[in-house]
Amino acid sequence: MEQKNGSSFTGFILLGFSDRPQLELVLFVVLLIFYLFTLLGNTTIIALSYLDPHLHTPMYFFLSNLSFLDLCYTTSTVPQLLVHLRTAEKAISFSGCVVQLFVFLGLGCTECILLGVMAFDRYAAICKPLQYTVIMHPRLCALMASASWFIGFANSSLQTTLIFIVPLCGRNKIDHFLCEIPALLKLACVDTTVYESEMFFASVIILLLPVTLIIFSYGRIVRAVLRIKSSAGQRKAFGTCGSHITVVSLFYGTAIYAYLQPSNNYSQDQGKFISLFYAIVTPMVNPVVYTLRNKNVMGAMKKVLWMGQDSR
Repeated sequence: MEQKNGSSFTGFILLGFSDRPQLELVLFVVLLIFYLFTLLGNTTIIALSYLDPHLHTPMYFFLSNLSFLDLCYTTSTVPQLLVHLRTAEKAISFSGCVVQLFVFLGLGCTECILLGVMAFDRYAAICKPLQYTVIMHPRLCALMASASWFIGFANSSLQTTLIFIVPLCGRNKIDHFLCEIPALLKLACVDTTVYESEMFFASVIILLLPVTLIIFSYGRIVRAVLRIKSSAGQRKAFGTCGSHITVVSLFYGTAIYAYLQPSNNYSQDQGKFISLFYAIVTPMVNPVVYTLRNKNVMGAMKKVLWMGQDSR
C-alpha cells in the first residue's frame, strides 16, 4: 500500500552522484582532502583566537564563531557523503533526514546573519574608530553572535516543519547527496506553490537583509577610506575588509543562486554541485583567505609555532 505522507517513511534514498559512478572515486578523494583541510584550517583559527591575547578583539571573536560554525556546517554533510560515495547503500532514515536538514539549514542561515554582523563590525572599526570600543562592547558582541544563532535555527525550525508536512505519496528517492529543501520539494505529489512562496519569502529575509547591511556598511567604509590621504592607510583599511568581502562573495553568490531562483529553473545536477560549493568548498576556503590575507593571524600563528619549538 502506498504511503501518503513523508512521516510514514522508514527512510529516504539519497541518489547523490550514483548516476555518474565514474566520478564517485574522484569525488571521494577530493572531498576527503577538502574536509581534512577544513578541519585543520578552522580549528587553527579558533585556537589562535583563543591563545593569542592580541586576537581578543570583536573581529576575531566573530571570526572564531564563523570558523566553529563552518566546522559544524561541513560536518553535517561530508562524513555521510564520503560513506555514500564508497558504498552501494545510500539510505538515510526519516529522522536522520529531518535532523540533517534542520542542522544544515540552521547553520547556513546563521552564517548569513553572522557575515552581516561582521560587516557592521568592520564599519564601526573604520568609520567610528574613536567610539569603536564603546560600540562593539563585549556584551553587545556576545548578544549579536547569540542572536545570529537563535534567528538562524528559529528559521530552520519553521522551514523544516513546513517541508516535512508536504505530502510525498510514497516518494522517497532524493536526487541529491543531502536532505535539502529544493530537492525535497521535487518529491511532493501536490501543488507546492504556497510552500515555495513561503520559503522564498523566508530566504529573501535571511539572505537579502544581511546583504543589504553588508552593502550599506561597505558603502560607508569606501567613503571613509577614500577620505584617507595616505595610500598606505587606504591599503591597510581595504586589507582588513578584503577577506570578509571574498568570503561574502563566495557564500552569498552560491546560496542566492540555489535558493532564490524559480523551482522550474532548478536543475538537480546544478543544485548538487552548487551545494558542494557552499557546503564544502567555502568552509575550506574561509580560513585560508583569512589567514593568508591577515598579518595579525599570520603573526599569531608564527608566535604559537615559535613557542611550541621553544618548549621543546
